Amino acid sequence: MIEMRDVHKSFDRKIVLQGVNLKVEKGESLVVIGGSGSGKSVLLKHIIGLLDPDKGSVLVDSVELSGLDEGMLNDVRKKFGMLFQSAALFDSMKVWQNVGFGLKRHTGMTEKEIRDVAVRKLRMVGLVGIEDVMPSELSGGMRKRVGLARAIAMEPEILLYDEPTTGLDPIMADAINDLIIKMRERMNVTSVTITHDMKSAYKIADTIAMLYNGVIIAQASPAEIQNTSDPVVRQFIEGRAEGPIVLEGIDNE
Repeated sequence: MIEMRDVHKSFDRKIVLQGVNLKVEKGESLVVIGGSGSGKSVLLKHIIGLLDPDKGSVLVDSVELSGLDEGMLNDVRKKFGMLFQSAALFDSMKVWQNVGFGLKRHTGMTEKEIRDVAVRKLRMVGLVGIEDVMPSELSGGMRKRVGLARAIAMEPEILLYDEPTTGLDPIMADAINDLIIKMRERMNVTSVTITHDMKSAYKIADTIAMLYNGVIIAQASPAEIQNTSDPVVRQFIEGRAEGPIVLEGIDNE
């Protein structure tokens, strides 16, 4: 479904990706882990075609994204839904308008039809009776759920999750994890999640990939990751300051 082949990306003199190879099979749930600033978000932006690689290629459904004109790229992007880290709701729009934003832009549906779809998608993520509420009235967990309802509004084939549990208490974070699993089971979507939350990663992933120094250094099942002997992976999943990963601005000596 998704393939990255030897993808390199730099910004000015800062090298972010330096030979990423990654495959995501149709229907698979892949979680990408790695430290802050390791390039996880840059990787995600390549998958959806917001960034072009300096070298290498990104393919979605066997279509290489580089070189596509804007119209063809937009057609590919319609396969995607995305839940942003901050939910990224429009504060000036009611909840149902946020959920139906993509439908309004990309379909000929009437306002009533869009509202009806929005209400159904909100119900799928466990939200009933809030369609006319403004985002400012919602808790963080509810905003995430509205963001997820918007992500699934156009029946995507691929869902991208950018730090879906960041800023949530443990119970709400687990509820979001359950929703991610539910969306996959009910909609048969392929999903790619980037996260620092190892509890979440172990729960939602079929496969976990670790990004370090611009490359994927491990890609395996959650059980295999938990039992790895790789010192870099072990340090990260155990959350230890001591180890081969150098913390910027901190002297480990």
